[in-house]
Amino acid sequence: MALDPGGLLGWIIAGLIAGFLAGQVMRGGGYGLIGDLVLGLIGAVVGGFLATTLGVAGTAGFWGTIVVAFIGAVIVIALARALSGRRSTL
Repeated sequence: MALDPGGLLGWIIAGLIAGFLAGQVMRGGGYGLIGDLVLGLIGAVVGGFLATTLGVAGTAGFWGTIVVAFIGAVIVIALARALSGRRSTL
């Protein structure tokens, strides 16, 4: 993840899209539009960190960024549900 303004803006947009998609995909409903978007932003960071740690980070483009952010958002939503006692199944 590049920390230049374009890279940061791209991750924010990807995180918002990923949060919305993850909220739609996860069973049991999401956390509302704002909650899903916030969890998506957090998930984008988590997904980027995991991708870098696992060595799969690279130049995947915008769609690859959305996929990584989506995976991170699903993980964050599952963790949030586990901590709050809500169901965390896909």
